[in-house]
Amino acid sequence: MNKQKKCSTQSIMSVFYSPDYIIDGAFDTIGKAGELADLLTLDPVAGTRIVKPVSATRRDIVSVHDETYVDRVLNGHGGQFSSDDESAVSVLATTGGVLRAVETVLENGGCAGSLSSGLHHAKYDSGSGYCTFNGLVIGARQAISLGAKRVLILDLDAHCGGGTKQLIGLLRDQDIDGIEQVDVSVSSFDQYHNATFAQLKIVGASDYLVTIQQSLDAIVDPGSIDLVIYNAGMDPHEKAGGLQGINTSVIRQREAMVFEWAKSFDLPIVWVLAGGYSGGSFTKRDVAALHRITVEEAARVYLNVTMIAASASD
Repeated sequence: MNKQKKCSTQSIMSVFYSPDYIIDGAFDTIGKAGELADLLTLDPVAGTRIVKPVSATRRDIVSVHDETYVDRVLNGHGGQFSSDDESAVSVLATTGGVLRAVETVLENGGCAGSLSSGLHHAKYDSGSGYCTFNGLVIGARQAISLGAKRVLILDLDAHCGGGTKQLIGLLRDQDIDGIEQVDVSVSSFDQYHNATFAQLKIVGASDYLVTIQQSLDAIVDPGSIDLVIYNAGMDPHEKAGGLQGINTSVIRQREAMVFEWAKSFDLPIVWVLAGGYSGGSFTKRDVAALHRITVEEAARVYLNVTMIAASASD
């Protein structure tokens, strides 16, 4: 695929979101998207626009997942959050946001995002860890079908992306190659053995940023990547489910590192929210403010937007 090198001229970053993402009373994985959408509406990041995506279809989902499992979820059973039609609407909407973001950057270059969470633990015929369908792999599979030859899934959620690794392997068994994963985690949940196409490192707070930079530097021929899908979890943060010492400053440095690395090779990149949880005095709005850092750093790097003030503090 011939990537369109349009990153330097991008003026608008689409952020895909729909109220259909939300399940009433749902856990943070789903509910926080609405909080972040509110923040971005009340205090927009310059150059960004919220766009309602077309939802994914059954055909999109079964390109990666078992048909029987998919039908069970779409009929109101087997989802990770509720056993009703609301859950099916939500997972189709959040997956659709990933797909629309992928299509946008493959067509135009640059950067786009979706306020989607609950993706990387989902396996071929089951959900896990608040993840029902693996929108990361569904998005990567869509990119391959649109002509991409090489797609990188960069997973910096606190937990390992074992579902992603399994699904990439199953696609490779069908001779659908070109998808790879780089995964830096701070928890062993959903741990997996490394493979040529999936590299996992589990680290502590003291070597967190160094390991991410080393993992990016170790990617062979990054200029040949057609698309990066970035699972930008906030749960490594010390107040959002992660490790003491990974504070807001570290998270902002991480986001800057990722987008600056991708931009240096003019790589189209799609970001999604992934994990990040409230608890105690740390509210859903606080979690949303952390996720806003992803939007701010993406806009700063890809749109050359100057950030006036930090959106979150420790």
